[in-house]
Amino acid sequence: ASSLLLCFRTSLVAHLIFGLLLHPPLTQLSIVTPPNIVLLMADDLGIGDVGCYGNDTIRTPNIDGLAKEGVKLTQHIAAAPLCTPSRAAFLTGRYPLRSGMDAINKYRVIFWNGGSGGLPPNETTFAKILQRQGYTTGLIGKWHQGVNCESRNDHCHHPLNHGFDYFYGMPFTLISDCQPTESPEMDRAFRRKLWLSTQMIGLVTLTAALGRLTGLISVSWKTLTCLAGFSLLFFVSWFSSYGFVRYWNCIMMRNHEVTEQPMVTDRTTSLILRESISFIERNKHKPFLLFLSFLHSHTPLLTTEKFLGKSSHGLYGDNVEEMDWMVGQVLDAIDKEGLKNTTLVYFASDHGGWLERHEGKRQLGGWNGIYRGGKAMAGWEGGIRVPGIFRWPGVLPAGTVINEPTSLMDIYPTVVRLAGGVLPQDRVVDGRDLMPLLRRTVEHSEHEFLFHYCGIHLHAVRWHQKDSGSIWKAHYVTPIFRPLGAGGCYDRGFCPCFGEGVTHHDPPLLFDLSRDPSEAKPLSADTEPLFDTVIKKIGRATEEHRRTLTPVPEQLSIYNVVWKPWLQPCCGTFPFCWCDKEGDN
Repeated sequence: ASSLLLCFRTSLVAHLIFGLLLHPPLTQLSIVTPPNIVLLMADDLGIGDVGCYGNDTIRTPNIDGLAKEGVKLTQHIAAAPLCTPSRAAFLTGRYPLRSGMDAINKYRVIFWNGGSGGLPPNETTFAKILQRQGYTTGLIGKWHQGVNCESRNDHCHHPLNHGFDYFYGMPFTLISDCQPTESPEMDRAFRRKLWLSTQMIGLVTLTAALGRLTGLISVSWKTLTCLAGFSLLFFVSWFSSYGFVRYWNCIMMRNHEVTEQPMVTDRTTSLILRESISFIERNKHKPFLLFLSFLHSHTPLLTTEKFLGKSSHGLYGDNVEEMDWMVGQVLDAIDKEGLKNTTLVYFASDHGGWLERHEGKRQLGGWNGIYRGGKAMAGWEGGIRVPGIFRWPGVLPAGTVINEPTSLMDIYPTVVRLAGGVLPQDRVVDGRDLMPLLRRTVEHSEHEFLFHYCGIHLHAVRWHQKDSGSIWKAHYVTPIFRPLGAGGCYDRGFCPCFGEGVTHHDPPLLFDLSRDPSEAKPLSADTEPLFDTVIKKIGRATEEHRRTLTPVPEQLSIYNVVWKPWLQPCCGTFPFCWCDKEGDN
């Protein structure tokens, strides 16, 4: 009997050991089981605007809580310093010039809902791959990747054509023109020139007519009629677009349907939050991807009354604090549905804060902390270094800080592989899977070089010299700050990529970001023994990188950027486009 009992115990222990071998620990099992994925992206938020990145006056407890419960990246880099190209890179995992989403001219973003440029249909977004893997995919908020190509309803650039099952939000971006009480923001200088030209042409026409009537000028009525007709056509040609920016660009859509034209800004925040929470609740029983693309903290800084005057940084601070509250509401919805441990949450900004944005003495743009430069500046850290936070309880180690170079493009391969998908094999993917780095199974980022483009112009390159820990950065082109000594291009409102507003450097300016993150003291051959070696190494890497580039159609060409009436989304019979379907409901 005792030998029988011994055999039974031995057999039981063997079965238990065998069972443990078959069932990996919970952390490993979570990687095998595809998680829900919630991507939170702020608009124009500076890295210095967030508490866990050093701000001690703007209150961001919910974003800070994500960092406390997860992983904070201190060198998270946008692939471009403006909305459209940065988001194109984020969605595709590729430098934006590979898809034609970086500009060859001064128009560096999508300018009209009625333009023909946008994220090409042949690009494969992470949403499209996750959709194939059985995920329900949703985009709530800002898109800014175009709408139509050839007709008003082809929706070739629309989110639903790029892998999202559901879309609610702005196909464009928030601008001050959307708020009737604010001064116009879109193409402000060009609009002033058009008004001046119209007045001059009108003055010439009026002078000629008065001269003809008084007999002082010998001009035929036929000539006067042609001149008056030209004046009218010139005015109509530009006022039909710029005179109705609020109706053409400031619209809300649900899937393919325009729901507000123009948008009712007083309720936009509550609708976006409601839609986000509803998406989580509807899809809690199956894997889902939610990309919540905030309209905060882009001008005109739509802020509800509850948060107005609550921060110590004026309207901008109020707006950031409201966005943090929205983050908390989304996290609460995840917790309420019991999804916290099965959901990967990511928070970032699309690029740095806009230093030059102000109205009088009101500062309406963000702060980039110790980093030089800001929005629209592709080389300086302030334009491209952004917050980057991941949380996945039980899988990612809480309270971790990673100082390695990472990119917004890395989200693409990270979420694709977590969903069990395969990266496209017919194109270059510049992003790298972050999970080994986030879980601390590897010490260094896979990125050795990162290339910083302003439009199609290469402004800077960073080299992560892993054996020494140095992070070298060479600037080939830098914007000229005005007034002299200022930290931005306050004379223009935006720093340019080329032309008279930039300086070319030969040899390039060189910094070691590991010692000088503020890029305050450029190195030289006299002060840095490795100067020539580093410059040659970066030069060779740049040449190799350029060999991977292939010509593609320019999505931001002048033709693609201009407004085309036949492409304008409209909720009525064009040009009578106005509706409020949310109000009707």
